[in-house]
Amino acid sequence: MLKLPFHYGWLIVITGTLTLFSCLGLARFAFGMLLPNMRDGLGLAYDQMGYLGTGNFAGYLFSVAITPTVLKIFRPRITISTALLLIAISLVGMSQSDTFLQLLILYALTGVGSGLANISTMVLIAHWFRREKRGLAAGLMVFGNGVGIIFSGLMIPLLNQNYAAHGWRVSWLLLAGITILISILAAFLVRNNPESLGLEPVGSKIPFSEKELCSSGTTHNGRVLVSLGLLYMAFGATYMVYGTFVVTSMVEEYGFSEVVAGRFWSWVGFFSLFSGIIFGTLSDRIGRKSGLIAVFSVQTLAYLLAGSGSVPLALLLSVFLYGIAVWAIPAIMTAAVGDYLGVTRAAAGFSFITFFFAAGQTIGPAFAGLMAEHYGSFSPAFLLSALVTAVAILFALSLPQPSGH
Repeated sequence: MLKLPFHYGWLIVITGTLTLFSCLGLARFAFGMLLPNMRDGLGLAYDQMGYLGTGNFAGYLFSVAITPTVLKIFRPRITISTALLLIAISLVGMSQSDTFLQLLILYALTGVGSGLANISTMVLIAHWFRREKRGLAAGLMVFGNGVGIIFSGLMIPLLNQNYAAHGWRVSWLLLAGITILISILAAFLVRNNPESLGLEPVGSKIPFSEKELCSSGTTHNGRVLVSLGLLYMAFGATYMVYGTFVVTSMVEEYGFSEVVAGRFWSWVGFFSLFSGIIFGTLSDRIGRKSGLIAVFSVQTLAYLLAGSGSVPLALLLSVFLYGIAVWAIPAIMTAAVGDYLGVTRAAAGFSFITFFFAAGQTIGPAFAGLMAEHYGSFSPAFLLSALVTAVAILFALSLPQPSGH
């Protein structure tokens, strides 16, 4: 193996960043940018737009159920590379689709690949990093999501300008090609654990304690996992309402051009580059509970501003707040599961709470689409999202401290 000037764990982080760039940043968050052009080309209604998002998250939900079994059989390396390949194939199919049903089925398959790739990537953190570095590592990985948003916000309007009604088709093809390249890279670089290379995890040069390897021994682990899951559900239901429909809201309710809306969306991506790192590292210092409360507070204000229907300045502030906090919850949740359950149970625990997360994502966009169809605006859905995250702040206060903190 080539001698690296840094620990191989950081190469795992780099590969994980590219994986999330592809499976979430492109396959999921480019969707909001593509919706206006797809709607015009295929005559989609608001509720159908919501159902497409729900189809994707239903596929994600299915992947959550099967990921622990898949990981036991194939381990993260094969799972990640194969999942990315599935995403690429489904995106190619979407580029050639002419009906709502075709898009729905293929985007559900994209969701399956996204879930398998995302969960498998985040599980690696518990093996490659010790407790004091997990928040930072997870924060760096979700950096890829923000880069994906920036890329889609800048590239897709250009493709739509050059290819007009076929712009969304060309965009899906481009995203598929990028995903294939990252799939190949992951197959070459990902290693399932540091022991396979004769290395120790990143962090203190001491073996994992019994509490870190196993559960902390508390009888409240089940309750804590359900609490984390419900908080993750609140995040999943709300952040994707914003992520799916804010660009459409800018174009149809604020009267922005697609190019201007794309620039706003790119600012979401730019600000989000710092979200996982800032709040992940912050949670390493102040604790996971306090970190979650801080993030949900920022998100509540972002949704309130988006739902106010006021001046563009309020929307710009909303974009900033949403972006600066958007990837913080996944980063903190990844670290929290390792803290509460230990390394050996981290994969099962993360899959469990991700089931709640995926359920929230499945419900959120569909319900928001129905509300928009009824009210003729997405503002009520944004305001409801603010209410949900405000309740999450209160619920997070009940979390105990992990054993050993």
